[in-house]
Amino acid sequence: MDSDYSLGMLSFCERAGFDSVWFGDHFLPWHHSFKYSYYVWPVMAVAAERTKRIPVGVDVTVPIGGRYHPAIVAQAVSTLAAMYPGRILFGVGNGEAMNEKRFMSHWPKWKERMERLTEALEFIRRLWVEEDFFDFHGKYFAMDKAFLYVKPKRPIPVYFSAIGEKAAFYAGMYGDHLLTVNTQEKCRDVIFPQFEKGALAAGKDVKKMQKVVSVIGGVADIPGALRRIRRLHAGSMIMTNFEEEDPRKIEESQPQVTDEMIFRNYCISEGGEELIEVFDSFRKVGASQVMFTDFSPNPKETIRIFRRKVIPYFKRK
Repeated sequence: MDSDYSLGMLSFCERAGFDSVWFGDHFLPWHHSFKYSYYVWPVMAVAAERTKRIPVGVDVTVPIGGRYHPAIVAQAVSTLAAMYPGRILFGVGNGEAMNEKRFMSHWPKWKERMERLTEALEFIRRLWVEEDFFDFHGKYFAMDKAFLYVKPKRPIPVYFSAIGEKAAFYAGMYGDHLLTVNTQEKCRDVIFPQFEKGALAAGKDVKKMQKVVSVIGGVADIPGALRRIRRLHAGSMIMTNFEEEDPRKIEESQPQVTDEMIFRNYCISEGGEELIEVFDSFRKVGASQVMFTDFSPNPKETIRIFRRKVIPYFKRK
């Protein structure tokens, strides 16, 4: 589940049997009409406090030196992990212009952003484990006498976001798990093999690494879900370039989106059967988990369908 759910829905998600709840980390929303663009770190703390067991994740934060210095991200995640041991999930990506460009003197190309991200992860991991002050002098980040006093009580795995082939390889090399948004065919033929190739190159045990696929859609009220997807998200199908920095322009492109395009690119289901079919198809090509972002008008009905149909189906597998 993602940030479209209010905090009041969290206890329902936990009781329904969801494995985790994820929150996006944005300075600006993808669509101008989607007016929720909160600061994710206190929201995650409240979410963990209002639940008892369910892990809470950030999907994803970007410690490349724009909005966030990696040391600040290390401190934020470590603080949450110390407060809620074993319940904080850490997703990272190399960013898009809409959220990061405003905070940087220049907007780096993809290669530099990925270099910044992998270097940031090295710094973050050292801050989590080093028992004494240390100097860090990388290509992009430098800090003398670095030290983090509040350290996680147990290792925090990194969920590495990757949409393309090169990013998937980096995810295997530098991440612990994979986060992706792709079709079943591309996951099977490109993303998962490249992720595993990168992991093997780094000497990792692929069997211990999760592959999490994000699926976006709506449940029960199909006309209502179509309206909300069109108003709040569909423009991202047209404005797919991560160089776009204005959510108003992304939203203005949505009239080009047809209902047929929405049905082809989103998972829309009246009673949950289509969700099971789509999720199962990802499982069959190697996905460990599916993260569902819901644009339904009635979140409680979505949770009810998951509790009664979708989750029991996969718990039996």
